[in-house]
Amino acid sequence: MIDVDPTTLALEFCGGALIGGLVGFGTKRIAKLLAIIIGVQLMVFRYLESQGILIVDYNRLTAGLVDAQEQAQVQAAGTEIHQLESMLSVAAVGAGFTSGFLIGFHRG
Repeated sequence: MIDVDPTTLALEFCGGALIGGLVGFGTKRIAKLLAIIIGVQLMVFRYLESQGILIVDYNRLTAGLVDAQEQAQVQAAGTEIHQLESMLSVAAVGAGFTSGFLIGFHRG
């Protein structure tokens, strides 16, 4: 029989929502800054490439990403979780964190 305490689940959900809200708010602020930095960096790289100052080997860049994706799929195929209580706890924290994150990200 599974021991489920509603008080513990509620506390986990609320704690996850609070932390998720803070992380979501901060993530949106940081994402805006990173988008500006990456955009400027890409414009500079494209300009340098068009002037012949910089040469980018796009085939080598994409090959690394494809290899990493294949390795991640192989590792994920070998793992299984069989603990229902652990999954229930993770679901409560995850749902709270996700809802808090979305609210914080939206308001940020």
